[in-house]
Amino acid sequence: MTAADRQTHWEGVYTTKAETEVSWYEDTPELSLALLHEAGLTPDMSVIDVGGGTSRLVDALEALGQAHVTVLDLSAAALETAKARLANADLVRWIAADVTAWIPDRQYDLWHDRAAFHFLTTAEEQEAYVRVLVHALKDGGKAVIGTFAPDGPETCSGLPVARYDAESLQAVLGARFKLAATRRYQHITPWGSVQNFQFSTFEKVGGANALA
Repeated sequence: MTAADRQTHWEGVYTTKAETEVSWYEDTPELSLALLHEAGLTPDMSVIDVGGGTSRLVDALEALGQAHVTVLDLSAAALETAKARLANADLVRWIAADVTAWIPDRQYDLWHDRAAFHFLTTAEEQEAYVRVLVHALKDGGKAVIGTFAPDGPETCSGLPVARYDAESLQAVLGARFKLAATRRYQHITPWGSVQNFQFSTFEKVGGANALA
């Protein structure tokens, strides 16, 4: 699937469905918040939520007084929905882009992705994501990545997905990232079905990573 095809798909999803009509909806992103805190979250840190869509993680981070929050998603419609909920949306940086083609202009302390990576099913897409992650995350920074587990769904929103455990995800991310923590998670969709996820936290190890 091309970047243009992905964008068309997700714009279609977010312009035809309400927040609560998508399988990944959750009222409060409790696990994501817990994992970010375990990764060392402090109010002065810069955090990016990749594939944030209409997720309420940005609301929770704003409520915590997080100083530097960025939300990146393919769908401009999703970002507009999230913006409309926030009293201080102008304090958040909103980026409508495909993460595999995005060129970061700064580095972040924490990278969170609950929704994007498992939709990248080719080696080329995955390698492009990792290149961006290397550039966007500070040395010593942490990436919290949630994907469908090996026994999770094979498709989501009509698209095929890649499924991972911590070891297979480590193999894709490569030597620049060290596994720091991992856990399984059962997400309950708005209509009551169970989806098995794997959340893993990786620390970026030092090395050459200029933004150029």
